[in-house]
Amino acid sequence: MIWEVHALKYAQRKFCKRGDNFMMDPHHSRSHPMDFYIWLLKSGNRRILVDTGYDLEEAKARAWPILSAPEQMLCEFGHPPDSIDDIILTHLHFDHAGSLKAFPGARLHVQAAEMAFATGPCMCSDHMRVPFTGEHVCDMVRALYAGRVSFAEGSREIAPGVEVHLIGGHSRGLQCVRVATRRGWVVLASDASHFYENFLQKKPFPVVIDMEDVLLGFDRLSSLAESDAHIVPGHDPRVRDYYPPTISGSDRIVKLHAEPRNMTG
Repeated sequence: MIWEVHALKYAQRKFCKRGDNFMMDPHHSRSHPMDFYIWLLKSGNRRILVDTGYDLEEAKARAWPILSAPEQMLCEFGHPPDSIDDIILTHLHFDHAGSLKAFPGARLHVQAAEMAFATGPCMCSDHMRVPFTGEHVCDMVRALYAGRVSFAEGSREIAPGVEVHLIGGHSRGLQCVRVATRRGWVVLASDASHFYENFLQKKPFPVVIDMEDVLLGFDRLSSLAESDAHIVPGHDPRVRDYYPPTISGSDRIVKLHAEPRNMTG
């Protein structure tokens, strides 16, 4: 199957600094904004969502900005929650698995290592818990007991032309998503590379569980993609500069299955 891939920007943090996004960066105080995306995969009548973003309640609790509730943005795009067949959760951090309640009918796909990590002894640490929200993890447990969760252990095909691959590093069970498109295999890096600069220059993001896995993950992304131009980072505003808009007049939804333009890395 050949898929369309759309990146939907639902939130942004305009006031991030380089020190927030790159470990030991010499220009740590310079501005470096961050975008927040979910990704919609479309082929025929099949719809797969990659991550759910965080919701309005989480935005308020953490005092983080949000532009639209992710499910509302999908509705405006013509794909309400009940049209989503499957959700691939790249990991269970609050900004990637924070709107599960809005998709009560979808099947959820996650790495077994991520579920074990989010519910295991590491969560006794205040520091380790920061990127997670307990209620989101409880939503996953409820979905598991409702028979709606499928686990991967490494690499797995979710549908013809859609694969997940364990990367780790940023979170124990972080996975990227490899998608067959008309321009070849596109890899949604999610937080295996927040920005182009992370994987192109081997510069880790500061939230790290295993540094070796982070660094090996950069090479893994390159091995899975047709080229570096086929790797899409998880939080880079430049994604919207490189790819054409899905809807004329708006840059909040862009087509990743189209050829990128003016890409300089």
